[in-house]
Amino acid sequence: MLDFAIFAVTFLLALVGAVLYLYPASRQASGIPGLTPTEEKDGNLPDIVNSGSLHEFLVNLHERYGPVVSFWFGRRLVVSLGTADILKQHFNPNKTSDPFETMLKSLLGYQSGGGSVGEDHVRRRLYGDAVAAALQNHFPLLLQLSEELLDKWLSYPETQHIPLSQHMLGFALKFVTRMVLGSTFEDEQEVIQFQKSHGTVWSEIGKGFLDGSLDKNTTRKKQYQEALMQLESTLKKIIKERKGGNFSQHTFIDSLVQGNLNEQQILEDSVVFSLAGCIITARLCTWAIHFLTSSGEVQKKLYQEIDQVLGKGPITSEKIEQLSYCRQVLFETVRTAKLTPVSARLQDTEGKVGPFVIPKETLILYALGVVLQDPSTWPLPHRFDPDRFADEPGMKVFASLGFSGTWECPELRCAYLVTTVLVSVLLKRLRLLAVERRGFEMKYELVTSSREEAWITVSKRH
Repeated sequence: MLDFAIFAVTFLLALVGAVLYLYPASRQASGIPGLTPTEEKDGNLPDIVNSGSLHEFLVNLHERYGPVVSFWFGRRLVVSLGTADILKQHFNPNKTSDPFETMLKSLLGYQSGGGSVGEDHVRRRLYGDAVAAALQNHFPLLLQLSEELLDKWLSYPETQHIPLSQHMLGFALKFVTRMVLGSTFEDEQEVIQFQKSHGTVWSEIGKGFLDGSLDKNTTRKKQYQEALMQLESTLKKIIKERKGGNFSQHTFIDSLVQGNLNEQQILEDSVVFSLAGCIITARLCTWAIHFLTSSGEVQKKLYQEIDQVLGKGPITSEKIEQLSYCRQVLFETVRTAKLTPVSARLQDTEGKVGPFVIPKETLILYALGVVLQDPSTWPLPHRFDPDRFADEPGMKVFASLGFSGTWECPELRCAYLVTTVLVSVLLKRLRLLAVERRGFEMKYELVTSSREEAWITVSKRH
């Protein structure tokens, strides 16, 4: 059985491997500072494993060699960019593609992309518009589910320990599946099976891509394949129903069906959003509430804003725009948690960053987790301080990294809205308290989570 450390990094390594697998090799020397291969076959894989995760490996690498560094993934050259200024300099013609979506599709074995830049741009815009429309049409459901969770927590005694990560995952699954699949998907057994398949697929994505452990374990491989087939089967069924029906509530799938996409493209985009939209939303909700329990002053200030803006009335789409401090809290949550610590793009044409020439077909890593903790950009970077986003410079840097503004990914946009509504509903009636005043060890994968359950308690405000 492989060492535990392998499994800790497999997910992110698999993302890199998936992209590298699709393109021809490039061993052209770059002159960029960094590591030489530790092993001829594996490159610097042993160094990554010893670091615990790709993110932690990149932190050490950038500390040693500077903002532009190189290492070897197997026999392939990889370049990592580790400051906001360097990222701004990076030229890449693939601005219409989303690295998160691209890598996730590669891991799922989806190959229907790769059209012209114009076609990819149209498809990406359709995807974003589909998320926005579904969010708008399912806002009442979001409010209902938030109120249901509030009632559940209000029913607990104040000494009750609440497993935060578990509750947030269940909450996100309920909302995102209805947002994607619609109200026709309400049969309890169907929902349970879909959620089970969803969990199996997400937990197995990337495992064994490098080391072949999934292929070697026939039971695991069969379970993963069956779960993905079940997930796709359910989505195909819903897509067929939505094509032939006339439904009052517009879903994510409806927007894709109405667009100029073939059935495989609709299926792929539905699977991607079902997976990524749910997990990013669940993790953002978890981390936001965790940091609020750890900072009484921030929670107090946020409650005061919510009370001032909402009063005794419910939260609405219009009033969300007035919750500026809440927006700062969520941005700081993404930054402090390093929610998505690494993304990647392929260098389609030869490019230049600073004094360094980057060869064509080099994999470029955006070390976002490194950038988000850079003390030259974020003073006292390990401190949770939403006020750092009260100023325009911080907002500009955040937008340039794709965490807000024009380049904000649709999955994150969904997570921001859902978390805003949920936190507003909860804080109006509850104080959120940590069980123990201690830090949590972060688990750096495609989306950062805590290694152990985050337990909280709640107390009534009135």
